[in-house]
Amino acid sequence: MESTIRSVLMGMLVVLAVYLAAPAPLPAAGDGIVQGQAVLTVAESKRLIGKGVAQMPIVQNALANGLVIIVKGTTNLYVAEEIMGRKIEHARFARGRVEPQKGGKHLPPVEALPDAVIEKGKEINIPLTEAVKRLKPGDVVMKGANALDYNNKMAGVYIGDPAGGTTGITLPYVVARKAYFVIPIGLEKLVAGNVADISRKMREPIETLNGLQSMFLLTGEIVTEIEALKILTGVTAFQAGGGGIGGAEGGVWLVFRGTREQVQKTLDLIKSIQGEPPFIE
Repeated sequence: MESTIRSVLMGMLVVLAVYLAAPAPLPAAGDGIVQGQAVLTVAESKRLIGKGVAQMPIVQNALANGLVIIVKGTTNLYVAEEIMGRKIEHARFARGRVEPQKGGKHLPPVEALPDAVIEKGKEINIPLTEAVKRLKPGDVVMKGANALDYNNKMAGVYIGDPAGGTTGITLPYVVARKAYFVIPIGLEKLVAGNVADISRKMREPIETLNGLQSMFLLTGEIVTEIEALKILTGVTAFQAGGGGIGGAEGGVWLVFRGTREQVQKTLDLIKSIQGEPPFIE
């Protein structure tokens, strides 16, 4: 009896394994589904994500009726530009960033701008420490990240400040006040592993020979190029590749599917952002 049950269970597991390993079925011919593809540089991806975040229903609602906080960062600069409708000097809205350890380009020293705080559609000039105290349910805080675990919908952000930095300032209020936490992050920041495990390892008290920051684990509304396209045109997208040369280093190759109208709208959108200059020219 036990051997029979065991055999049945093993058979079920084999069937399940085959099912999970099988590729997703392609749309049937004649159902009106078409597809397109595009390669986006890192800067183009940031612009796309900025446009997508700006059009999120929760963001639009908070802009009209509540509070939106945009914590400074390289991707959030594009979000701020799309929401506020003006150009911002890149170096002034950057905070922590990853730059080449040898060679490469670096941001010039400039007078920093404050984090962007928008209340009922109007920018207000108050520090981040005061802005978070005004948060209420349905408000939105946006913060970028350094590591993306897409499958588990989690992100990680480096913490160089011993007091926790802007994450330590914002996250307790976001959770306590039931505000939305939006994480604009490009697929360039995908990591090979579980970001929760990476975060645990990075804060282990092991002697570090050349400096190692800790990492905060972030959960919230993750918006990559995939989500941005869904928001803006309605297509379903997936990443088909990454990297390149001649400026495409760190870039992503996307495939997107939908109705002919949706895919054409996506192609037109991508054409409008292609050529976006690098963050540091």
